[in-house]
Amino acid sequence: MTTATPGTVHVVRTSPRGPAQAGATDAESREWLRGLRVRDDEAVARLHALLFRAARFEVTRRSAALPHLRGNELDDIATEAADDALMSVLRRLDDFRGDSRFTTWAYKFALLEAAVKLRRRAWQGREIPLETEAVDLFPSSHGGPEAEAEQRELLGAVRGAIEDVLTAHQRRVLIALAVNGVPIDVLAERLNTNRGALYKTLHDARRKLRSHLEERGFALGDRLEER
Repeated sequence: MTTATPGTVHVVRTSPRGPAQAGATDAESREWLRGLRVRDDEAVARLHALLFRAARFEVTRRSAALPHLRGNELDDIATEAADDALMSVLRRLDDFRGDSRFTTWAYKFALLEAAVKLRRRAWQGREIPLETEAVDLFPSSHGGPEAEAEQRELLGAVRGAIEDVLTAHQRRVLIALAVNGVPIDVLAERLNTNRGALYKTLHDARRKLRSHLEERGFALGDRLEER
């Protein structure tokens, strides 16, 4: 016990805690962290089983959109998703802040991986459209002759800007993502890049188009946003 001296300011020092432990108040989450930090085989196996159940749930939920996939293929996708989610969770243990239970936090990794892998499977063997005709850029306005004429003029301006202002890579990314609705993770895999790089390319392409068109009196609005 320390006796305080009048006029003395005492500084209380606390032992530092890692970011993943500071908010992890429930005992179960702390136990998960302890086991996984030392790569305890039982803890890792339990986590993989949890992630597989989450991935299998998501795969089953989305399977109606992929009727050609059979049960064993769905299990394979769920297993791959669980494997990749496991690696992501183990790499990012320090990101866990304890805002929810650890299992809830980890569960989301499996859901994301399952969704990504299903989108990739849906596009497997399909050619990614990287070019488009002017008529495909925007839906018809159905607003009468004057509106149709204005839209045709805007379409011509956009087509010209895409060809003249953007680089070849920016054109491919813009058309694939914003016009033809290709999932960004699918395009990243096909172009051997990553989502962050594609988002930056898409942002730069839109910025250049808007600037070019506004200088010529056209308003692009929310067109060419991801569908």
